[in-house]
Amino acid sequence: MPLDNEDDRQNYVSNEDFDAKYSRKVMLILAGLVLIVMYIEGMLTPSLHSIALAFNVTSAQVSLLLSAYLVGGVAMTPIMGKLGDIYGKKKILSVVLLVYAVAVSVTGFSPNFTFMVISRTIQGIGLTIMPLGMSLMREEFPKDMVPRAQALISAMFGAGFAVSLPLGSLVSNDFGWRMTYHTAIPFVLALAITTMIVVRESRFRRPDTKIDYIGASLLAASLALFVFALSEAPSWGWTSLGTLSMIASGAVLIIPLTLFERRYSRMGGEPILDFRLLSYRNVMVANIVLSISGMGMFLAMQALTYRFELPSPSGYGKSILYTGISLVPFAIGMLVFAPITGRLVSRMGVKPLAIIGSVISGAGFILESIFHSYDQMLMFEFVTGGGLSIMNASLINLIVLTVNPRDMGLATAMNGTFRNVGSSIGAPIAGSIMATVSALYLVGNSPTGPVYVSMPTSSAFAYIFLIAGAAFAVAAILSLLAREVLGSRAGSRSARRPAVNEVEAKTMDKL
Repeated sequence: MPLDNEDDRQNYVSNEDFDAKYSRKVMLILAGLVLIVMYIEGMLTPSLHSIALAFNVTSAQVSLLLSAYLVGGVAMTPIMGKLGDIYGKKKILSVVLLVYAVAVSVTGFSPNFTFMVISRTIQGIGLTIMPLGMSLMREEFPKDMVPRAQALISAMFGAGFAVSLPLGSLVSNDFGWRMTYHTAIPFVLALAITTMIVVRESRFRRPDTKIDYIGASLLAASLALFVFALSEAPSWGWTSLGTLSMIASGAVLIIPLTLFERRYSRMGGEPILDFRLLSYRNVMVANIVLSISGMGMFLAMQALTYRFELPSPSGYGKSILYTGISLVPFAIGMLVFAPITGRLVSRMGVKPLAIIGSVISGAGFILESIFHSYDQMLMFEFVTGGGLSIMNASLINLIVLTVNPRDMGLATAMNGTFRNVGSSIGAPIAGSIMATVSALYLVGNSPTGPVYVSMPTSSAFAYIFLIAGAAFAVAAILSLLAREVLGSRAGSRSARRPAVNEVEAKTMDKL
């Protein structure tokens, strides 16, 4: 593909200058980074029930371990993205990897639940690895190869889960969940050192840009209040003063956040919620749909983990090891369909694949709410994972091929923020429903009499999957609103990318 305008020539590698050998090295390093992060996060999922028992917390409260990580990522992703633009993406990525390694080490030694939540919040810096890596990758591949390269990286998410779930479950089952953290530390350090030695510094920098610390703090505070309220509501009561006041406070913080972000943008700053970029249809659609994708994935992982691990009649009574193995079909679905999507998206276009992926995931979730046998769960997991992979691998192209390359770091960071917001809400929603829609089950007898345990009912799992299915139906409808950027139905290049000129930028491709 020829680089036929100044922005492309400055920010993309031409086919003639493409260094295939070096680019393969970058791809392998990025794939390794995705694999190790997904291993660390994936191995935690099957251990949630055991961690809840160890620290004597509820299913809703233990979801904070997932949400705190994501809230930390929401706050740090835009900041690290901007620091990468200022000082160089390789330099910041190296720092992020070292901090992440320290946070992983500390988490493995958590003496209590509060300490673990705090260390998981710091560990959220790991969520900045992907946006920084994707920005570095974009600078090393010709424009027409970017979609396929992104699809391969997306496939690593599935591969990471496919490896982490059984392997992490095996370690956790035999040696305890703490050991899964300890075993990951050498790999994180090795990849950090490899990145420092092999990866070249990014060519494109913006040393004069400013960082929106206030916006990031307001967004993180608002999200944290919502997440904590959802996690504690089953214990405090949904209509209690504490729950309602936290939800209200989180909602109220959105007002100063919006006002500040608009003012910050008018003053020439680059806010974490850039309303100029969000005014472009493709950017808005991609961000909303991918936030739904994040929510659906964490809804599924939280609900499926408990369904597999809880004893009958609430669940299937599987061990930590078999719970991890039981989640592998979800990962395999992601792994199989991401590269297929990368090959098809240039010909079919983004919109058809995004809609197909949304419909497949939604159908899988609805089937999970209706049918309850163990074998059926495994089959429908594969369906939902495949749909998620198709949607994610195709939709990211709406942003990459729409925004100006000069806005790429900001746009990908903002996309990560939206995705993390959706993900951070998914886990506590699932945990809250399981803790609220529960019943007392007889699980055994003791010398003092029968032993009853409160566990989620089958209706709780059905509600969770129906909510996820409805969310993906909304995602499919929203995908129809996007403007096509690939395939035979794509418009001209000028129609796909916003102009740099501010007057043109306000009038092109608006909602």
